[in-house]
Amino acid sequence: MSVADKTPNPLESFRSQVGKLQRLAQPYFLPIEETNAWQFLLLIFALLTVVVGLTVLLLTALVSGLSTFAPEIQQRFLPGVPQRISALWQGPAGPLSTIFMAAGILCFTLSRSKLRSGRWIPWVMLGVILLLILVINGINVGISFVARNVENALVAYDQDGFWKVVAIYAFCLVIALPIRALQSYLVPRLGLLWRAWLSDKMLTKYMTNRAYYLLNPNDEDAEEIDNPDQRISQDTASFTNTSLAVTVEILASFLTFFSFIIVLWTISSKLALWLIVYSVGGTTLVIFASRRLVALNNQQLRLEADFRYGLVHIRDNAESIAFYRGEEQESKEAQRRLGGAIKNYNRLIIWEALISVIQRSYDYFSRFLPWLVIAPIYFAKQVDFGVFGQAFIAFSQVLGSVSYIVNNIDRLAAFSASISRLEAFQGKVEKIGLASVNSEEEYVSNKSSIVLKNIDLVPPKSDRCLIKNLSLEVASEQKVLVVGPSGCGKTSFLRLVSGLWPASTGEVKRPSKSELLFIPQKPYMILGTLREQLCYPQDTSRFSNQHLRAVLEEVKLPEINERYPDFDIKQDWPRLLSLGEQQRLAFARLLLNSPSFVVLDEATSALDVMTEKHLYNLLSQREMAFVSVGHRPTLKEFHDTVLELDGQGGWKLFPSSGYDFNINS
Repeated sequence: MSVADKTPNPLESFRSQVGKLQRLAQPYFLPIEETNAWQFLLLIFALLTVVVGLTVLLLTALVSGLSTFAPEIQQRFLPGVPQRISALWQGPAGPLSTIFMAAGILCFTLSRSKLRSGRWIPWVMLGVILLLILVINGINVGISFVARNVENALVAYDQDGFWKVVAIYAFCLVIALPIRALQSYLVPRLGLLWRAWLSDKMLTKYMTNRAYYLLNPNDEDAEEIDNPDQRISQDTASFTNTSLAVTVEILASFLTFFSFIIVLWTISSKLALWLIVYSVGGTTLVIFASRRLVALNNQQLRLEADFRYGLVHIRDNAESIAFYRGEEQESKEAQRRLGGAIKNYNRLIIWEALISVIQRSYDYFSRFLPWLVIAPIYFAKQVDFGVFGQAFIAFSQVLGSVSYIVNNIDRLAAFSASISRLEAFQGKVEKIGLASVNSEEEYVSNKSSIVLKNIDLVPPKSDRCLIKNLSLEVASEQKVLVVGPSGCGKTSFLRLVSGLWPASTGEVKRPSKSELLFIPQKPYMILGTLREQLCYPQDTSRFSNQHLRAVLEEVKLPEINERYPDFDIKQDWPRLLSLGEQQRLAFARLLLNSPSFVVLDEATSALDVMTEKHLYNLLSQREMAFVSVGHRPTLKEFHDTVLELDGQGGWKLFPSSGYDFNINS
């Protein structure tokens, strides 16, 4: 693959990322299925107008109140501010801000039907955050004038004037610090609320329509969604925190630019113009140089997740690895995954170093601009010395606002990678959900039996037909044993019966989900209490302790009652219980669920013959119908029909009484 293939057209790439960002971010604030991007952007603009108008009104009310009730405070700490407020309302700015605020409120009023399900909460919090940012910018503008007066007082040896200005500066700090603290709390708080909403949405989709099963999380070479656990947990947290921080920072940069460009323009229009040209040129250069960072960050996230999954795999299978003495091979595999992450990270830091050089050069050269422009007019005695300090403050604020991309390009590249990963995951699970809904239409519910009619079974992503034109009915209380050589498709057949795999052709009728239960060879042990293990997936409140003890006795697990009298104890059950104990516990779970139909995939392979007979008799006593896979000849006596598969698509049905394992197997 060439570099050109990896770095698509910048405009198309940008449009694609914006589309992905909209699909991820907008639903929390506005239903994406009922609106479009322009309506969302209009509400963002409306929010800005409301905040700006409200700020102007609050500032006017504050100054008027101080002038009326505390004129000495106003004269000491806010000199000249009443005159500026008066000029604001005498000109067009004040009335226009009020008109725009009213229009913004109208936009939200007209959109009130879409701001349901608590969506007004993030808008209110975002509005408060913007209000705080605007107030801070106003204070910063005032501080720039304070700094100018401080330097002029020092140059003039004006001691009284110096301490007066310092008192004003202290007053500004007293006001600014709690505002900054509140802003520092509200931004991550809103991010936390957003993460909870998005994680819940992602998790719901992941656990719906068996998306968690249909996704292929472990094949590193497949073009599937790798590491869905990381995408739901880490990528979701990163996306919400970063996207909110970036949004607030961009809006803050926007407000800062307009606040200080006026100050800078009053000092020197030439300096303001040079600043804009310089920042646009630097931003263009950094964006061009950093296009490769997005792909490298995306790859790094995947490789780090693969390495972490390998370590989790070792932890989960520690005992098996120890039995096999497989430390060397497992170490090699872990080292291979680590090596991939290290190799890619090495390329990443090279590009980051290149971007860092450009950023530092951009920062260093920007420090000369105010000197080069202000020095001539200062030596010509057109401005006082304090202008230097104020110009540097205004210049740095405006430069920081217009250079946001330059200063945060590595962060934005990582953010872009997380957007791609999270949106790809969301799109995949939604696609699976749509496909599952369509495929469910093929399956007809049938309460009294499992019916397979003219079925062809081909595994997903395969062209090998395991079973051809099979017709079979498993009626109430009927018991079918599936046999055949290894690899002939016995477990695949059970997946078909259970609804995990679709049939290529033919019709499938099965009972409702509550009436059909699957028991694998290695039972699933959940992360939870013993009570939850036994009742899974039923509500634990349905069964008393006496009921749970009785069922453990029935499946010949009295020692569990003795070892763990408290059913609410949490343990690492897969490690503490042997496979035989786990299989008996699975039968206890089966008896508690009490379905009409059971699918058993070598569910007694780790048990002795007598215990196996006892468990199958329990199923027969409860008049359950079941389909079993097994290799033991002793299983024949618990079934009335044998389905023999040959692995080439062929199949035969025998009455169990006439089937001979020695002849047919």
